[in-house]
Amino acid sequence: MQTATPMRHGNDMRHNFVVNVMDGAFFGLALGMASYVTVIPLFVETLTTSTILIGLIATIHEIGWQLPQILTSARVSRLPLYRRMVLFMSLHERWPFLALAVVALLAMVIDVRLVLILTLIFTGWQSLGGGLTATAWQSMIGKIMPPTVRGRFFGLQSSAANLMTSIGAVLGGLLLGVLPYPYNFAACFAIAALAMGISYLFLAQTREQKRSVTQSEPANWQTFRREAWAVLRNDSNFRWFILARVLSQFARMALAFYTIYATRTFDMPPEVAGIMTGILSLTQMFASPIVGWLGDQFGNRLVLAGGTLLMVISVMLAMFAPSLEWFYLVFALVGLTNAVQWTSMLAITVEFGTDENRAYYIGLSNTLIAPATLIAPLIGGWLADSVGFASAFHVSIVGGILSIIVLLLFVRNPVARKRAIPKRAG
Repeated sequence: MQTATPMRHGNDMRHNFVVNVMDGAFFGLALGMASYVTVIPLFVETLTTSTILIGLIATIHEIGWQLPQILTSARVSRLPLYRRMVLFMSLHERWPFLALAVVALLAMVIDVRLVLILTLIFTGWQSLGGGLTATAWQSMIGKIMPPTVRGRFFGLQSSAANLMTSIGAVLGGLLLGVLPYPYNFAACFAIAALAMGISYLFLAQTREQKRSVTQSEPANWQTFRREAWAVLRNDSNFRWFILARVLSQFARMALAFYTIYATRTFDMPPEVAGIMTGILSLTQMFASPIVGWLGDQFGNRLVLAGGTLLMVISVMLAMFAPSLEWFYLVFALVGLTNAVQWTSMLAITVEFGTDENRAYYIGLSNTLIAPATLIAPLIGGWLADSVGFASAFHVSIVGGILSIIVLLLFVRNPVARKRAIPKRAG
């Protein structure tokens, strides 16, 4: 019996590794078919000429992921099993794609303003579903994946997701060019819904053992407020980290306008937009494991600073690009940036805190930057409409440079900080 438990846990880890990578792969296929960077913005552009609304699509996706996370932190910190909450909440980030397919078909028979409203509602619902799932999901992955394999897991899951995203993006671009409107968009959304269903079946196969919960207090508002405030008050390193993330949202502001800028400036056709998204995803796929290794070797803080620098370079290239061909490089740099923002950001976030309060760090690290995620593209869209895209790009460059300065001068790697404490105490 003494050898059965380690063997069982080892088998469970390998099983969980496989099924969760497959979950990420088909999730990525869905996001390629119904990309928040290309497909959904192009669909919204058929409904409105407002640059602000078009730019809000990518923002809705990020806001929905970020904003609700702290709201579930108190409950998540007291769960002996995360899987049930993950599965329930994840339903809400999957079924809206089927609703979008129906809405696209309704574009032929109902008022265009109603189609626009329904599109924004369902994209918002899908994004909020992701945010409500996120804290429990990250906590579950941190529990079922030992620290020795966690980096490899995030890297391989991201690679699998982006490989399938690139396939979905290219297929989606072909469908947009071959099928007539609105059947082209309806087909993209329907295939995305099917891929989400397959992804969910793999996620449901996750094996999880119960953990002991030390907190005896209920997850009420008073407990939530006290514990969240304690994290912010006592950890100055975390506060600098939040500031760097807020500034990075202004740096990322320009990414939401790349597709529309290239379409309006260089008459980029839909099938080329699909290829651009494919390049973005393929670059992110190949870069993610490398990013994870670099973070393990040199610290995720430096990797995040390097990713932000690549983001600034992509904005400068987009602003001065003399032809459409330059955007292949621009989107490749976005892929590198996204690899850093996903892999290193997840890795460094779970390094903050302890088992008892880590859910608060996870929630706060995303919820606190949600206002900047919302405000930045609104400012960018307003600048693009009233002054021109160049002014929005300039704001992105300044935000990126400031974020790099904070990361390099004020933020410390949480792991290094934890290792230093016992030495000082001894």
